[in-house]
Amino acid sequence: MLVILTEEQILSPTQVCQSCLLADSKGQPRWRRGKLGCGHAIRKLTPHQPEQYECEMGFRIANLE
Repeated sequence: MLVILTEEQILSPTQVCQSCLLADSKGQPRWRRGKLGCGHAIRKLTPHQPEQYECEMGFRIANLE
């Protein structure tokens, strides 16, 4: 499950990506084959952190499994 992390909240991508020009036709991040197509991976600080990405709009997206 993809979530958007802010300093104070965890948001659904639907709340943020709906108006993004880089989102897919359903207003979701472009997630393909386990990678975010509209952003880049961020290095993990610990092995226990989920995979995190920074989208082109500057939001941090985590893949929670």
